[in-house]
Amino acid sequence: MARGAFQQKVVVITGGCAGIGRALALRFAHSGARIAILDVQDEPLLAFQQQLMDKLNAEVLAIRCDVADPQACEQAICQVLEHFGGIDLLINNAGITHRSTFAETDLAVFQRIMAVNYFGALHCTQQALPSIVQRQGQIIVLSSLSGFAPLLYRSAYNASKHALHGLFETLRMEVRPQGVNVMLVTPGFTATDIRKNALVGDGSISQQMINTPFKVSSPSDVADDIYRGAVKRKRLMVLSNVDWRARLLARWFPGLFERWMLPRLSGVKPQR
Repeated sequence: MARGAFQQKVVVITGGCAGIGRALALRFAHSGARIAILDVQDEPLLAFQQQLMDKLNAEVLAIRCDVADPQACEQAICQVLEHFGGIDLLINNAGITHRSTFAETDLAVFQRIMAVNYFGALHCTQQALPSIVQRQGQIIVLSSLSGFAPLLYRSAYNASKHALHGLFETLRMEVRPQGVNVMLVTPGFTATDIRKNALVGDGSISQQMINTPFKVSSPSDVADDIYRGAVKRKRLMVLSNVDWRARLLARWFPGLFERWMLPRLSGVKPQR
């Protein structure tokens, strides 16, 4: 892959060991970027760092970080700044989900989903923003089609994605005059482990498989699209496999959306 816009740029990716985050690290490393990977996994984190260094000759910093912990985020971003001298692009990718009805979902599950999906992005962005402003860089946030078309049995997840849109659409307007771009990305069904590791109402890991009625995208294809969007400094990328139908029906024909598309999108019945 040709090197270009991100040659020697510093790219920070949360949740960078698996799924879309891993594919993004590979894609930006191919482009010549210097990569910082934040993840909660220890051994996979170090193994992936070594892979990027050995196979792509990439400059990579691997940091164990639970983005739900504000102090851990502060320390991680400080390490990045000390090592690389600045940050050009922050990709808030870390996220978790659940499958359970609102009535059967413990408060702790709501708190955990918001802590990772929403506050994790907030913590990292607060710490990285001064350097990104100085370099007139970018912030990318991985949202979901549920940011505009809610899914059944995902009330906490849906809420976290709506919160991301509220936060980062406001931030975009505030930092645009300073030369900073904020891009929200809404992938559709993608072949990652997030569905396999979904929480249920009591906070345990679901063992129930989800049936996906739509074509599933590969993480590498999603990463390629995000890379192209970053090069063009787009403000929104809707990559959903059901993008225009879900958006159109949810906004203009909510009754039809709830009867026809919502059950198909949601895929499974909940379990506690």
